[in-house]
Amino acid sequence: MAVVLALVSALAYGLSDFVGGIVSRRVSAWSVAVLGAVSSTLCTAVVAVFVTGDPGPGDFAWGLLAGLGTGAGTGFLYRGFASGRMSVVAPVSAVGAAVVPALAGTLSGEQLSVLVWVGLAVALPGIWLVSSSPDDPLTPDASPDRNVAAGFVDGVLAGLGFGVLFAALGQVPESAGWWPLTLSQALSVPVVALLATALRADWRPRGRAVLPALACGPLGAAATGFFLLATQQGYLTVAGVLTSLYPASTVLLAAVVLHERVHRLQGLGLVLCGLAVACVAAG
Repeated sequence: MAVVLALVSALAYGLSDFVGGIVSRRVSAWSVAVLGAVSSTLCTAVVAVFVTGDPGPGDFAWGLLAGLGTGAGTGFLYRGFASGRMSVVAPVSAVGAAVVPALAGTLSGEQLSVLVWVGLAVALPGIWLVSSSPDDPLTPDASPDRNVAAGFVDGVLAGLGFGVLFAALGQVPESAGWWPLTLSQALSVPVVALLATALRADWRPRGRAVLPALACGPLGAAATGFFLLATQQGYLTVAGVLTSLYPASTVLLAAVVLHERVHRLQGLGLVLCGLAVACVAAG
């Protein structure tokens, strides 16, 4: 069940990134991130009302840490998409998001079978390849080397942010309910706004063109919620790596909806991701 929940989480994250990426082509990426975070907070709060739980101070502390992670991860991911190479930002961030919870789970003493470890090892290059793009345009006001360097740095920071999110939520037990998760979503709003302000970017949603970003909220809330359930039903290591396969769903959506071509390396990445899922499920 944990494998299924993690894969549903990956699908929801991929859908959210797909919608957010399309909207960000027309308006400020920071405003999309803020509006999506606000919407996600409201959706999570509604669910939290109906989910019984008795969270303690420690659970809320993990929620606060998760909020810092998701806010920073979202902020740097969108900045990377706007100013760097997407083909650099996406794989670096996804691999980072997979490695951090995997390390956290391993250090906490999780015991996995050899087949599961094989699947996790195959997943990392699969994530990298499926996120690659040979036709990724550069921004016009910077050199190629500068864009690659900026994209790499933003990808690392985004990956660390999402990795912290996954590792922190993995410590929240089922008995705590969803209020710690709601807190994490709520905290991500000011974190994104503060990052944008520090970078002198406009984060305030304006005009009708940004309104479709509201759809990112339910998708993001579902993704994070399913991840939380996956960690409560199984290993954090497995849930973190499988959830980080979200670029695969984004690539498939772009191919089906936008008719973007899936090149050979992406196809190989999809095959490796499928193999990884099969190994983890069998193990």
